[in-house]
Amino acid sequence: MNEIADSIKVIAFDVFGTVVDWHGSVSREVAAMNLGVDPDQFALAWRAGYKPAMAEVMERGEWVILDELHRRILDKVLHDFALDSVAEAERQQLNLVWHRLDPWPDSVEGLARLKKKFVICSLSNGNIGLLTEMAKNAAIPWDCILSAENFNKYKPHPDTYLGVARTFAIEPAQVMLAAAHHSDLESARKCRLETAYIERPFEYGRAEPKSVAPWPANTLHATSILHLADLMGC
Repeated sequence: MNEIADSIKVIAFDVFGTVVDWHGSVSREVAAMNLGVDPDQFALAWRAGYKPAMAEVMERGEWVILDELHRRILDKVLHDFALDSVAEAERQQLNLVWHRLDPWPDSVEGLARLKKKFVICSLSNGNIGLLTEMAKNAAIPWDCILSAENFNKYKPHPDTYLGVARTFAIEPAQVMLAAAHHSDLESARKCRLETAYIERPFEYGRAEPKSVAPWPANTLHATSILHLADLMGC
């Protein structure tokens, strides 16, 4: 384990679901608006539109920041939930919920511990403004905010993973991606990054916990970011 820790210079983190609880945060905000819909289902529907919208943008060779994508998806979800009457000002405010997501209980302390030994940064499809405001609101102690916006490519494009190494002028193998999504980690491994899986069984809510079974291909498997700090000797 010490050999791995000694070889790593930068730990890059996926953000949505890994560092912050998007489902719980969005559900609470929707519930507070008293829209007359199931807030959990609304949050899931909004998030479910993310990958198709991103794929459509990439297929067209277009570049759109995530704030804009979220708004496109939100308008469709409001229509699907028969909420076309929601005013523009309310739509704008609700769309910014992604800037206000709460961190998981272990995230800030775990990141602060890792920060003492490693450079820690985001590697998210969230845009720079979104990630900056999120970090300020949630006291997330990044050394650096890296976003798909830096590279004009969304994950899982190789430019995003390799872009971390290029940013810090190090080898890909000196970067570790930490994420709660095996597909993200698999794409990072193809770019020669080390990988750490973070268990987030309630990413999609407590009603349907997701499997957090280990994948042998990952370098590390951690139950939380605090556990990752333990594994990395912090």
